[in-house]
Amino acid sequence: MERNELYPIFLKATNLNILIVGGGNVGLEKLSFLLKSSPNANVQMVSPVFLEDTLKLAKKYNVQRIENVYHEKYLEGKHMVIACTDDVNVNEQVYHDCRAKNILVNVADNPPFCDFYMGGIVTKGNVKIAISTNGKSPTVAKRLRQFFEDVIPENIDDLVKNLNEYRKTIKGDFDEKVEALNEFTKSLVEKKEED
Repeated sequence: MERNELYPIFLKATNLNILIVGGGNVGLEKLSFLLKSSPNANVQMVSPVFLEDTLKLAKKYNVQRIENVYHEKYLEGKHMVIACTDDVNVNEQVYHDCRAKNILVNVADNPPFCDFYMGGIVTKGNVKIAISTNGKSPTVAKRLRQFFEDVIPENIDDLVKNLNEYRKTIKGDFDEKVEALNEFTKSLVEKKEED
């Protein structure tokens, strides 16, 4: 059976220099997705043309725009790149340039040319869940995101903050603290008995 071997991490996008190559519909989608999750992300975009909606979003979030065709020089100082032009050759060139410079790269809709995927994300305050289908089905990731948005209670953030304060007051060694927190939170995963 095939298995998802991706390693999930949560990146502090404000500490990274991110480049999006492409200013069309997919570029707008990738920028929107990134800024929804990390509104203070440090993002630069390069494209000869940008959609009006992309320009508005970029201005709102202080995204630097370069109106030009892709060139390897735009990779300087970047940690992560998303290639989403409508030219397969340009996207693949971005991939090869990034690989040569050890920069993480994602070529939209081209899984073999990706070091990472942008999965479904559910955010409720401090709680964030990322969903991956190993690049196989963005539609399934979207449906799972909708499911988790519905089932995770809106007050989950209050619980997280309260637990953080409670954790500071617990006495004992590590195992005793884990036991106390497990006992306190077990109702989150217990199935409700039917009447």
